[in-house]
Amino acid sequence: ESLTANLPSRRPLACSMWLPRISSTTVTALLLAQTGLLLFLVSRPRLTSPADGEERVHVLVLSSWRSGSSFVGQLFSQHPDVFYLMEPAWHVWSALSQGSAPALHMAVRDLVRSVFLCDMDVFDAYLPWRRNLSDLFQWAVSRALCSPPACSAFPRGAISSEAVCKPLCARRPFGLAQEACRSYSHVVLKEVRFFNLQVLYPLLTDPALNLHIVHLVRDPRAVLRSREQTAKALARDNGIVLGTNGTWVEADPGLRVVREVCRSHVRIAEAATRKPPPFLRGRYRLVRFEDLARAPLPEIRALYAFAGLSLTPQLEAWIHNITHGPGPGARREAFKTTSRDALNVSQAWRHALSFTKIRRVQELCAGALQLLGYRPVFSEEEQRDLALDLVLPRGPGSFSWASST
Repeated sequence: ESLTANLPSRRPLACSMWLPRISSTTVTALLLAQTGLLLFLVSRPRLTSPADGEERVHVLVLSSWRSGSSFVGQLFSQHPDVFYLMEPAWHVWSALSQGSAPALHMAVRDLVRSVFLCDMDVFDAYLPWRRNLSDLFQWAVSRALCSPPACSAFPRGAISSEAVCKPLCARRPFGLAQEACRSYSHVVLKEVRFFNLQVLYPLLTDPALNLHIVHLVRDPRAVLRSREQTAKALARDNGIVLGTNGTWVEADPGLRVVREVCRSHVRIAEAATRKPPPFLRGRYRLVRFEDLARAPLPEIRALYAFAGLSLTPQLEAWIHNITHGPGPGARREAFKTTSRDALNVSQAWRHALSFTKIRRVQELCAGALQLLGYRPVFSEEEQRDLALDLVLPRGPGSFSWASST
């Protein structure tokens, strides 16, 4: 209304307005051109996209730092039906690093919604005007950005490699990300920058989206051990979590960030399990990293089924190899998905942390341990005793919206 208030009034055009005369030859040429364009659009090869009348599926892997989310992201990324991006909201926190996590929730949510709808113009506010695929955070871990139509480093059905993709696809035009996104039946985003579920309710009720949430959690004691290995890389994010107005926080002896992470998981899980809104039915699934490590294929089959995907023989072989590696992985591979012994990774904290730190984490995260099903230890002997199972079974009382019963 305000845009038109100061415009001069215009009279309706008279019915006797003069129209230019168009010759029959011009009309014929226009019709022929239109017909040719239509035939081109119909006959050109079509890339995989949602079938006619089939709704595109959107999946948000909701987790926190050092919880195995990069691994779960790759489970989706390598699937031939999935367009995947890792933490697109990294760009929001990078550009607005003086903000706090709650203050940035709206900007993060708006960016995530646009990316789900394959509207990559949302990055105009965060990326340079002249940009390539490589300007996206961790772009090369996305198989879809290494495959046609974005790039030809790998066929769409092949397992991609970040090392191979980077030199071949880095300078591809940024606009190809949008074209690629629109050619897939599933769009999956992995995010660690949401600290409650309520901020996502507008997306869950948005008729333009078919949103499913995978809530990935991990034993807080294992999270602490992994965070200590990557403290420098997490310093800026720590500052935003703690609301330090742009000051980076590398050393956190009080474990304040771990406490906030635990609180966020409790808030999210409780919102989904205690009097949840009806629109969450069939759209929320809680996944523990330890369950994935112990029984990768059954857990991943269930995860795929929740998202409307199926496990291919090629993916099954890749999952087996990547979860049955020789050891826990080198420190330089902390942010990479490489072949490791997944069970060894899930238990490594029991040898690496002092009992004093473990006792402190258990105090700060008591609610998360209880709600998510992790047994506390009460002595160093219990900590070192690997025969003592600290991951409680998820019995019939454990909640999941995965089924309608």
